[in-house]
Amino acid sequence: MKHSENIQAVADLKPDYMGFICYDLSPRYIAALPPETLDQLPEFIYKTAVFVNEDADKINLLIEQFDFNAVQLHGTESPAFCQSLQTKVTVFKAFGVDDNFDFEQLNAYQGYVDYFMFDTKTEGHGGSGRTFNWSILNNYRLDTPFFVCGGLSLENIDQVKQIKHPAFYGVDLNSRFETQPGLKDVEKLHNAFHILRENDIQ
Repeated sequence: MKHSENIQAVADLKPDYMGFICYDLSPRYIAALPPETLDQLPEFIYKTAVFVNEDADKINLLIEQFDFNAVQLHGTESPAFCQSLQTKVTVFKAFGVDDNFDFEQLNAYQGYVDYFMFDTKTEGHGGSGRTFNWSILNNYRLDTPFFVCGGLSLENIDQVKQIKHPAFYGVDLNSRFETQPGLKDVEKLHNAFHILRENDIQ
């Protein structure tokens, strides 16, 4: 999200989280978004800042400036780095997943993050619009709840109810619900939310 009117329109749908890209190489980068725009959001929406290998000082500055409730880390951030942010915000740690993904690497993050995010592995840092093989999630053995990301659309959103893993918590809706990077199609999101809420998925 990066356009004020679009942010408010999506907020009216009452999502649980709204993401704001703080990575300047992304076409969704919030750039000159006024911090006061987020002041208008309801308290129940977690304002989530998305970073890629950003330094702690910059992250903490933006948390204070925008009053973010959560951070989503998409780089090679260490468990200790994630833990250092937990006293201030909810921490999501994202990983790119393919059929060869080693879930054992997540053991070091147990207790140091609040949620994992499993996205389609690409050369970039998400936003590919492609799904991964969700059956690979059966190899996940930890208790930390996770979100599924990557390529979710109105055409496949109903299929997420087939994910029966006890730690499956929610989904991240992004590129397939945009008319351009950072501009969400409110009608599509409305339809997706209806499907998800019928199945008690965040």
